[in-house]
Amino acid sequence: MLRTSQVWNEITENWQPRGTWLFLELIEEYEQETHLGVSVKQIWYDLRDKTCFDKIKEWTCMMRDLWKGLVLQVINENLNIILKDVFKVLECSGGLFQETNGALELARTDVGVDISSEADLANALAIVLVENSFCSDICEDLGLHFGDRELGSAFGDHRSLTVDQEKFAMDEFISTFDVNILADSDVRIWACILEIANWDQLLEITDLSLILAPQEATLSSMVMNSWGLRDEFYLEVRISWYQTQPHGSLAGPLCHDHERSNLLQFKESFVINQSASSYPWAYPKVASWTLEGNNSDCCSWDGVECDEVTGHVIGLDLNSSCLYGSINSNSSLFHLVHLQRLNLADNHFNYSQIPFTVSNLSKLTYLDLSSSMFSSQIPLQVSQLSQLSSLSLSSNHYMELKKPSLRSLVENLTHLEKLDLSGVNIISLVPNILANLSSLKFLHLPDCGLYGEFPIGIFKLPNLRVLDVQYNKGLTGYLPDFQRGTPLEEMLLTNTSFSGKLHASIGNLGSLTKIETWNCNFSGSIPSSIGNLTHLNFLSLTGNTFEDRIPSSLGNLIQLSFLYLDFNKLTGPIPSELANLTQLTHLFLHYNLVSGQIPSGLANLTQLTHLFLDYNLVSGQIPFGLTNLTQLTVLNLADNNLVGQIPSSIINLKNLEFLDLSGNNFSGTMEFNKFVKLKKLTSLHLSFNRVSLHISETSGNTTLQKFQELGLCLCNLSKFPAFLANQDELQWLDLGDNNFHGQVPGWFWNVSKESLEVINLSNNFLTSLGQHPILLPWTRLAILDLRSNKLQGSLPIPSFSTLRYDVSNNSFSGKIPELICNMSSLEVLDLSNNNLSGSLPQCLHNFGDSLLILDIRRNKFEGRIPQTWTKGSKLLVINFSQNKFQGWLPRSLAECIMLKALDLSNNQFNDIFPSWLGNLPNLKVLILRSNKFYGPIKTPKANYKFPSLQIIDLSYNSFTGRLPLKFFQNSSSLRLDRAEHLKYIQVYSSFDLQNKYQNYRWDLEYSYSMIMTNKGVDTVYSKVQEFFTAVDFSSNQFVGDISESIGNLIGIRLLNLSNNILTGCIPPCLGKLAKLESLDLSQNKLSGEIPQQLTQLTFLESFNVSHNNLVGPIPHGKQFDTFQSSSFEGNSGLYGRPLTKKCENTDTLPSPPPSSSQDLCSPLQFGWKIVVIGYGFGLVVGGTIGHIVTARNHDWLMKTFRMRQLVKRKAG
Repeated sequence: MLRTSQVWNEITENWQPRGTWLFLELIEEYEQETHLGVSVKQIWYDLRDKTCFDKIKEWTCMMRDLWKGLVLQVINENLNIILKDVFKVLECSGGLFQETNGALELARTDVGVDISSEADLANALAIVLVENSFCSDICEDLGLHFGDRELGSAFGDHRSLTVDQEKFAMDEFISTFDVNILADSDVRIWACILEIANWDQLLEITDLSLILAPQEATLSSMVMNSWGLRDEFYLEVRISWYQTQPHGSLAGPLCHDHERSNLLQFKESFVINQSASSYPWAYPKVASWTLEGNNSDCCSWDGVECDEVTGHVIGLDLNSSCLYGSINSNSSLFHLVHLQRLNLADNHFNYSQIPFTVSNLSKLTYLDLSSSMFSSQIPLQVSQLSQLSSLSLSSNHYMELKKPSLRSLVENLTHLEKLDLSGVNIISLVPNILANLSSLKFLHLPDCGLYGEFPIGIFKLPNLRVLDVQYNKGLTGYLPDFQRGTPLEEMLLTNTSFSGKLHASIGNLGSLTKIETWNCNFSGSIPSSIGNLTHLNFLSLTGNTFEDRIPSSLGNLIQLSFLYLDFNKLTGPIPSELANLTQLTHLFLHYNLVSGQIPSGLANLTQLTHLFLDYNLVSGQIPFGLTNLTQLTVLNLADNNLVGQIPSSIINLKNLEFLDLSGNNFSGTMEFNKFVKLKKLTSLHLSFNRVSLHISETSGNTTLQKFQELGLCLCNLSKFPAFLANQDELQWLDLGDNNFHGQVPGWFWNVSKESLEVINLSNNFLTSLGQHPILLPWTRLAILDLRSNKLQGSLPIPSFSTLRYDVSNNSFSGKIPELICNMSSLEVLDLSNNNLSGSLPQCLHNFGDSLLILDIRRNKFEGRIPQTWTKGSKLLVINFSQNKFQGWLPRSLAECIMLKALDLSNNQFNDIFPSWLGNLPNLKVLILRSNKFYGPIKTPKANYKFPSLQIIDLSYNSFTGRLPLKFFQNSSSLRLDRAEHLKYIQVYSSFDLQNKYQNYRWDLEYSYSMIMTNKGVDTVYSKVQEFFTAVDFSSNQFVGDISESIGNLIGIRLLNLSNNILTGCIPPCLGKLAKLESLDLSQNKLSGEIPQQLTQLTFLESFNVSHNNLVGPIPHGKQFDTFQSSSFEGNSGLYGRPLTKKCENTDTLPSPPPSSSQDLCSPLQFGWKIVVIGYGFGLVVGGTIGHIVTARNHDWLMKTFRMRQLVKRKAG
């Protein structure tokens, strides 16, 4: 009996019961009903090789029907093998049996012998009569009798006996048989007895083993040589005859002394450590390797297999034997040169390398070193084991195969039927030579770092049954056109880069039972021919870009248990034909574009345990039949368009553990007690519906189930649910967007203190946290969201494990406690829009390299910013705006090389321009407005380029000198005209809560917001589009003219140079800024005329040149016809519409400007002809676009940029 139901106790040095195992229970039952034929261990090994074993891999699986079917199948297969071998080789059987289609049948119908695989082997053998005269003569010579006749004559006329008479006569023969006759008899008599005797009856002769012992060697020789029989026959006879005999009662030892010694030395090179093996049935097999008592025969030792003739050790199975230690090249293991099978899987060999002396074992056909903590390079000598048919080195994650390469390893192993290198670090192309291994049945190369195109010829190997190349993301390839008769049973391509379409020829793989293409790059439609794969049990097409409808032919796959079509782009309704899949247990259709109603036929799927339809466009109501699927443990219908009331019949789902109905349009009132009746329910999500959840006071009793997840956001709750006080296993608690007022109840701080990871109380009307501890009690907290309440008092400090801490939009006051610096895992710290004051803690550097967002805007902080930023910082957004910070900027900000946005506006910083920020490669937004920055902005000698800058606001400071336009010419965002995709400058972060059914994700989408002056108005951009580019140098003391280099900023949309001391002309090259929407040059000393080229700016919505020294006619047409007179006032020399000052012929084209003015305003001489041509072209194209632009109203602008207007600044 296997010791799989026991565990070795190292203290008592005894075996102790481990627990119930259905496999052993069934073996005990079948032992009483039939003859097993082989050892229990052999049955277990055969069982594990079955494809269906995947369903019951866990030894604790309690699905009796799965175990029962497989165990009975293996027993019957072994019985059939024994019957075939025995009856094939018995020459004296007289043609009694024949083989038809691989099964043994009676060749003669006049003998009523049942030799089916279900028959009792012992009884079948007991009634087989031998016709051969050889057997008759021997029995007559010995005077043996069969009942009342001599045995020899009985052989001659056995046809006259019925089966019952033959059995009765055999019983009489056994009872009167004098075993002493055999002591000196010709051992050939055993052959006859083996053919007619019932094993159980023979074993009742107590002296049989004593008489047989001296005969065994002769009997073996006779059977092998004199009769010329195959060794399999004698081996099976010996197993079936003696498997119940205690060790030592059989023949003398077959073990060779030197091999015994080698085994003992091998044993002594390890220590026994239970943790060295991972499987629950592991036990130290070498514990039986001892010379004590009558145990010197190493062939009887656990895990040792010997040749029945030579006595050499030919097999060593130490799988899961709790061995710990290293194997070196001098190990005695490699002296066992007759080894044919070696299994050392699931041990711990201390990261040693496979010794090169493995080549000594040249007869190996089977080698399994998987999951045994080997490391380093696989030696070339493994490739010299040319007889190998099975090689498994899997799950040794520190092992690598580089020199030799994969090609070098396999080129000599031409007999391979199984190759398993799962998890070995190969990092290479897949060699074409694998397509030449015509005997290969099983190829396992997952997670090996393979890359390049997969050889298509491997798919066409004539015997390939399992292809597993999962988790090699660099591996590309396409599926071939498959031919009929391809034996492939499993095709596992998960998390590779295979692409293309699924051809209709996939329907030719009639043997397929499993397809996995999760997270590949397949596209197109799912072919209807997939419905031809009627043996399919597992189908996963998750995470591709399949589109179009789900084929109705899937309804033909009636053996399907697992169907995964999630994370694609599938459309249309759910096919009603899926109702045919009555064996289905898992149906995953989430994250698609599936529409229509849930088919009522899904009520036929009575075996369904997991149903995921979330994140689709499913509409209608929940069909009544769905609530009759009583096996359901998981039901996820979140984020669809479902309506109506949540059906009260949901209480029928007695096995439900996970229910998510959030993000739909359910309405009405729902009693919480309905869910309480689902005693197994631990995860409940009802957020973002229009449901009013009624929670009675009686729900607070202690008999409620222990919830792990509760999503009750927007459920119209007005009181904290009292039942939460007794919940101590919660991990996720979302109570946001309800109607909680006043103070958080005191008991809340004791809810699930050791398990809570997510708490959301945002968007309520809470004013106080009450008497909370300074350090909040939740030790595993990751998300704390208290934003948008009315909370007052000092800041609460969450546990140091917190990742996101958001208390924005409250009324917290006081200083930031130093304790906050212990939150070394923090990713998001948002304290914005409060009344916090004081200086920042000096320990901010403790946030380390985890912090992504630091937002403390709109508080009352003061003092200097600490010099705390360190190399390796991952900060993406820093917003210190609207505080009272002073002094110089900390130069350590230059270490934040991942920074995207830096907003220091509306403070009292007193510093020169921070040109050293120009080395930040990702900086997109730099806002320094409304501070005390001063001095000229000179082009630095160092190579500061601001390569990604797209928004810069230096307004309301005291910068001097010339405009620093050349400083930002290296910015690709300002120079390039990029496509307008509606994306925003955002930071995405997420936290996954591990759930046994589905990882629940808390997503963070932090959108950077800012204030800029647009059209003379301070405008809040609550989101900033990725394509938005702006330069605001207004309200400083810049002097000189506007450089022609400004024409290089062709991607710019907002340009504000107002309220400076700029002189010279408006450069005509501004007309090249085709995307410009707002141009403000007011409050300067600009002169000359307004360039006609500006009329080409067909997106221009705001234009202001007021209060300058401009002269001449105002251009008209296109956008210029939409501007008000305020855009031009304060320029005494301007005339024409919309000003009241007119001149003759204002409706015609303006006269050419004076040459003196042209010379002053542009370094280029624009000819009159060029201007006219440009204007004429604009009449057609620009006019049309201008019409579209002028039709855009203020609401459109608000929607596009999500702006709201603040206080308008006064001019001047």
